[in-house]
Amino acid sequence: MAASGARLLVAAALLFPGVFSSPIHDASQRPIAAAEPDHTWPSVAPPLHVQPKQNRKLQGKFLHITDFHPDEFYKPHTSTDEGVACHRKNGPAGTYGAETTDCDSPLSLIDATLDWIREHVKDDIDFVIWTGDTARHDSDEKIPRNTSDVLGTNRLVSQKVVDTFSDNGQLTVPVIPTFGNNDFLPHNIFYPGPNKWLQAYSQIWHRFIPEEQRHSFGFGGWFEVEVIPNKLSVFSLNTMYFFDRNAGVDGCADPTEPGFKHLEWLSIQLQRLRDRGMKAILIGHVPPARTESKQNWDETCWQKYTLWLKQFRDVVTGAFYGHMNIDHFLLQDTKEIDLSLYGQGASIRGPIEDDFSVDSKGDYLQELRQSWTDLPGSVAKGINYFANDKDDDDDDEDTHDEDVDELAKKKKNKKKNGNKKIGGKYGERYQLSFISPSIVPNFFPTIRVIEYNITGFEDAPVWMDSFDVNSEEPLANFDLFDEEDVDEQTRLELKRDLEAEKKGKKGKKGKKGKKGKPKKPKNPQLVIPPDPSKESLPGPAYFPQPFTLTGYTQYFANLTYINNDMTDSIKEARWRNGDFSGRDPKDKRPQPRKFNYEVEYSTFTDKIYKLHDLTVRSYLRLAYRIGKHEAKKDTSKPIEYEDNDTEYNESELDALEDETDDAEGESSHSEDDSDGEPASEDEPEADNQGKKGKKDKKKKKKQEKVNKVWRQFLQRAFVSTISKKELRKLTE
Repeated sequence: MAASGARLLVAAALLFPGVFSSPIHDASQRPIAAAEPDHTWPSVAPPLHVQPKQNRKLQGKFLHITDFHPDEFYKPHTSTDEGVACHRKNGPAGTYGAETTDCDSPLSLIDATLDWIREHVKDDIDFVIWTGDTARHDSDEKIPRNTSDVLGTNRLVSQKVVDTFSDNGQLTVPVIPTFGNNDFLPHNIFYPGPNKWLQAYSQIWHRFIPEEQRHSFGFGGWFEVEVIPNKLSVFSLNTMYFFDRNAGVDGCADPTEPGFKHLEWLSIQLQRLRDRGMKAILIGHVPPARTESKQNWDETCWQKYTLWLKQFRDVVTGAFYGHMNIDHFLLQDTKEIDLSLYGQGASIRGPIEDDFSVDSKGDYLQELRQSWTDLPGSVAKGINYFANDKDDDDDDEDTHDEDVDELAKKKKNKKKNGNKKIGGKYGERYQLSFISPSIVPNFFPTIRVIEYNITGFEDAPVWMDSFDVNSEEPLANFDLFDEEDVDEQTRLELKRDLEAEKKGKKGKKGKKGKKGKPKKPKNPQLVIPPDPSKESLPGPAYFPQPFTLTGYTQYFANLTYINNDMTDSIKEARWRNGDFSGRDPKDKRPQPRKFNYEVEYSTFTDKIYKLHDLTVRSYLRLAYRIGKHEAKKDTSKPIEYEDNDTEYNESELDALEDETDDAEGESSHSEDDSDGEPASEDEPEADNQGKKGKKDKKKKKKQEKVNKVWRQFLQRAFVSTISKKELRKLTE
């Protein structure tokens, strides 16, 4: 009874922040200072952010930006060496950043990026998701980070973001930020709220956090924004409470932990959206990456989060993260939910280190690929059974829902079992997370514009900024962080770090859970949310419908060309080759070219990925193709695919790689033209003869087949900065 009563109190406390009209009227608990000394809080909840007059319409697009990492100490033409961090000495650091290095972003890159977005993106989107890390790394011992640095750059960039997306001081679209692991001190360590960091950010982000959500934010750093009133919400998750490297907290199993409270809050809010017929997008900084040997999140948080998304798969449209700087995606497997392990910290995986090297990232991606090799071949079958799929109009093997049902009746065993392995024909066994590359140029600065289905909602009411531009801005109360208090806080954090580390070592000796039916939880505090209604359609992440993600376009800034420091050759306009450490700029004074973002690739036109949309089933097919190694010799009938992959000759494939390599240097690799799928019977023989001719020219070299989808995945992971040599190494 005591445990049950305690949980009811927790649930009640978590439910109320979502409906409070204002923070508690105790000055010590109010996370945001009033705009004026005699300010009075409203007694009723403010109206929804609905625009009374339709001055704009929904566009069906939103922007994802992440990991700015601004560095006010960055100087052009300084050294990129470790410990110097583009702060001093002579070196190749460019005006807009030092690509493929560990240096952070100059303020010039932040300004140029936001200026470009204002000119080319602002008027074509409905909202912005901003997934954290808006402070520099602590990579220079001579200029250690402090509170003023961290909060100062966050305040600076926040104001620049407001200026970018506002007209006459009024935001035209909602912006939803979230915490990164470098947005506080010491990095990675974030304690339960309310705390001084939450109080500071409630001031810095006062333009982004709805008034009715400020108490929730002050409690734990999480909040919700209805980006399309009564239709679609974005939830800003505080992944610091899930982060395996945050020794200031201890997972999501104990009701006293903020991670537990956070997920309870999320469950309540998602159920509320389900009851209202709304959909949700989740955003956070640290993604739930989890491979055979590494993971980002505490195991109890991963288990509970994955279970929550399984139960609310009819509500959640997609999940978006940053932090890792590389372009990739995750497929969480609900078969790995093992509730018998819940609360026991039974993971034996190590943390994913903050290492930006190609080799370490390559190892991580190899493990992801290995996990996808277990996907059944049925996922590679064409997904044209979705009714009214426009991409299937010209398909000779066009099949719709009724055709699939009829086929299933005729071939019960094989076909049905194939879909059963992935949770039915919509792949509901799996969940999808999107990880976007960063603006900080560990590779090339990158932004992403995602498109989603707004059929039937083209004239729906849109969000409106309710902020009074004539009111005074909240003052930056950095006095909250007295230097002596910070020192004492740091000492306490380090002490708790050690205790948590010892506790973690004791708790992580269990065995990894086996795949299969989730076992019943031993923790009485775990109450599983209800399943979707049996009468409801699969959610927008699984079946095309309003708010289904339809595709994205990725933009990058080619800093090698823009900085204009290394060579006079026009080849700079092509993909860069290697990094420039140890080299001096060609001119003593920077002479950069005009700053510009350009399309790296678009899922709508991509001939390699061939994504119909961004549903889970589409990505299961892509993951299967990435994970497929050289086809085994098999005389059995191959799987019938929706379409056959386009065949590329060597020169066309090279065009997809690092184009600044020597044009006359032939690759010692040939492509596995099937990339795990059967070749078309209609392939022209001339193409095969051409490939044979190339093999004759390179007969002295050992030939190896390479999965072209895997190779493209790797190249895009590093935003096209990876050289052919490095690419070959990773694909060997």
